[in-house]
Amino acid sequence: MKPVDRAARDGVATILQGFERYRRAYRAVTRRAARRFARREFLAGRRDAAERLVLYRRVVDRIVRDLDAQLGDLFDDPALWRRMKAVFTEAIEEWTYEQLAETFFNSVTRRVFGTVGIDATIEFVDLEPRRDRYGAAKRVYSTFEGFASLAGGVRSVLSDGRIPAPFRDLDDDAARVARRMAREWRRHGLKGPIEAVDVVDAVFYRGTGAYLAGRLRGADGATLPLVMVVLHGDGGVEVDAVLTSEDEVSVVFSYTRAHFRVSAPHPGEMVRFLRALMPRKPIADLYMAIGHPKHGKTELFRDLYGHLSRSMERFEHAPGATGMVMIVFALRSFPYVFKVIRDRFAPPKATTRREVEERYRLVFEHDRAGRLIEAQEFEHLSFDAWRFDEALLDELRTEASHCVSIEGDKVQVHHVYVERKVAPLDLYVRSAVPDDARRAVLDYGQAIRDLARTNVFPGDLLLKNFGLTRHGRVTFYDYDELCLVTECRFRDLPAARTGEEETAAEPWFHVGDRDVFPEEFLYFLGLKKDLREAFVAAHAEILTAEFWRDLKRRHEAGEVLDVFPYPSSSRLRGDVPPGEGRGNPDSR
Repeated sequence: MKPVDRAARDGVATILQGFERYRRAYRAVTRRAARRFARREFLAGRRDAAERLVLYRRVVDRIVRDLDAQLGDLFDDPALWRRMKAVFTEAIEEWTYEQLAETFFNSVTRRVFGTVGIDATIEFVDLEPRRDRYGAAKRVYSTFEGFASLAGGVRSVLSDGRIPAPFRDLDDDAARVARRMAREWRRHGLKGPIEAVDVVDAVFYRGTGAYLAGRLRGADGATLPLVMVVLHGDGGVEVDAVLTSEDEVSVVFSYTRAHFRVSAPHPGEMVRFLRALMPRKPIADLYMAIGHPKHGKTELFRDLYGHLSRSMERFEHAPGATGMVMIVFALRSFPYVFKVIRDRFAPPKATTRREVEERYRLVFEHDRAGRLIEAQEFEHLSFDAWRFDEALLDELRTEASHCVSIEGDKVQVHHVYVERKVAPLDLYVRSAVPDDARRAVLDYGQAIRDLARTNVFPGDLLLKNFGLTRHGRVTFYDYDELCLVTECRFRDLPAARTGEEETAAEPWFHVGDRDVFPEEFLYFLGLKKDLREAFVAAHAEILTAEFWRDLKRRHEAGEVLDVFPYPSSSRLRGDVPPGEGRGNPDSR
């Protein structure tokens, strides 16, 4: 065997061993989700979710160090890595999670070479896939059919061992779920009875909930998506909600939510099944939702460069107010925006580049409550310079030289965050009809509440920092002042003692770095009178320090306050709003 062949096989063996080490650790953390749910160890489950997110980088770092020591002078030899790619391809050819392995190989090569753009000779690019991007065909769901009654069929689904804790009243749940299924079947205009229920074998765990995903089927081929949400309360397990529309299910798997902990031996086939329920959902979003954010980034990368290969569009400034910390740009027909950090931040911004990066990392690792957009962090992207609007190119050149360099006819983007597009809330409220504007402002208040329940204080509450998804949900996307509720000191405004104090332009009392005065929020929102009155009528307590102090106390006590991805109308019982009374202090 030639020395280069031996070195290639040894190097690939090291990468494969590292990948399997990562897979074992990943599966171990993921499998704990069922036990956490059964024991109502929700805070420990949240820590598991955070632990799983850091596994990948930790393993890749170790592999790169091992390869450096193992390969010596050949460590960064492109000829060796071309041979390693061929050996790796051969080794994983029959794997059902082949594409995850390819992404892992790419992560190692990009760490070794710091590749700018794409190098298809040492990376798996697959812009025009040579095979189905979902992976090998493996059945990931079970079918329940031939039941004497729909309630009996539902009972079979719920009692087949998926849920790792006893139901409070299984027969009552089955009857309630069956009634809701039948009602929704008719409401969607579908004829005939429900004849089969397909349910993914794995349970999707997130927060305090366990989610069963599948579909309802009729004799004529008609289908409806299905998600059943199971909660574990003091009296046992019960089905809390039934969701049966594409939009409802899409919100459950949203890019504004934390990743599920779900055991998926065949992730590509699981994505295939889920996309049949949500055909408008990008493949990238689904891989991220089921807990594979690195491969989700790979799919997003492929979508971007595939889009560019089919389009003559140019990057231009994204709609919305000019950012003081970020330069934000986009392609008109691509559903993402690109955000690079400015070299300097104009007053009154007092944050640093490192602090901004830490806040984006916090958002990635935290419970996003359906209100924070997941940002994918990319390095070393390369684009043709003609792709950029001249005004944008000038701003990048002069205001973002740490993140962007222009070399000849190429723009090298060294560091960028990529997020899903949303409609800026300030622009929407300004142009929407009154009822729609009012609805958005009320959901804006609910977004602040939901974030607070997950221990997040947005910092800057101006409408320009929020946006609307295609489902009409308000999200927050400006993270440079975001912090935890538990890091803040929420204060009542001191009463002025003199007329001079009352009219002073600057505070006459001491204000610390982490002091927050909720009574002042309303004055900075810029809402018109009717919208301001609607906001106060629905959300007045947000403007009180006691509201925030109470939540801070609950978070410090270890209470998990979940925010569920469905409205009260989807619930089977209307006694407790989603997220209330479900928390469980847990110090383990």
